[in-house]
Amino acid sequence: MVAIRSSMTLEDYLNYDDGTDTRYELVDGMLIEMPTESTLNTQIAAFLLAAFLQIGIPYTQLGIRHQIAVAGARATAREPDLMIHSEESATALDGRAQALLTHDMPPPALVVEVVSPKQENRDYRHKRTEYAARHIPEYWIVDPIAAKVTVLEWVDGLYEERIYQGNEQIVSLNFPALELTAAQILSAGLKS
Repeated sequence: MVAIRSSMTLEDYLNYDDGTDTRYELVDGMLIEMPTESTLNTQIAAFLLAAFLQIGIPYTQLGIRHQIAVAGARATAREPDLMIHSEESATALDGRAQALLTHDMPPPALVVEVVSPKQENRDYRHKRTEYAARHIPEYWIVDPIAAKVTVLEWVDGLYEERIYQGNEQIVSLNFPALELTAAQILSAGLKS
């Protein structure tokens, strides 16, 4: 990731357009160019999107390339691989030009990050803290490198962590109808 511009506010970020298709995150006021997503990451996100559709989550509550403003030393906006909106956060985005949940909007029900090589620290540490500060009820870290899915659930002001591997079925308190194993999610990116 390459830093492009510093000292941006969230408003600057919302209005930024360099005329390209380059994707950026705003991290502590710095515009950071995001690398192109790997096929593995996008296939896992697409597989999960389809799984949530199958259990009846309306397509209007599913977000790919949706962003959320989070706490940082300065303005920060993250773009998870998949966002499952609560009814309230989906409604808050209705009619907006950009799919970015600002600090005054309700949090989504779930964010999913698929770990990329050499980005483990970002997903396991930084984003965990940032998403916790927004009180996001559930945060999944899908890690094809370590072959595990970490589910973090917001309980009494903290994230409680459960790790799933192999044929262990994912347990989601917020999405109990979901019937997936860690292996199904992790292997989604390997199928053609």
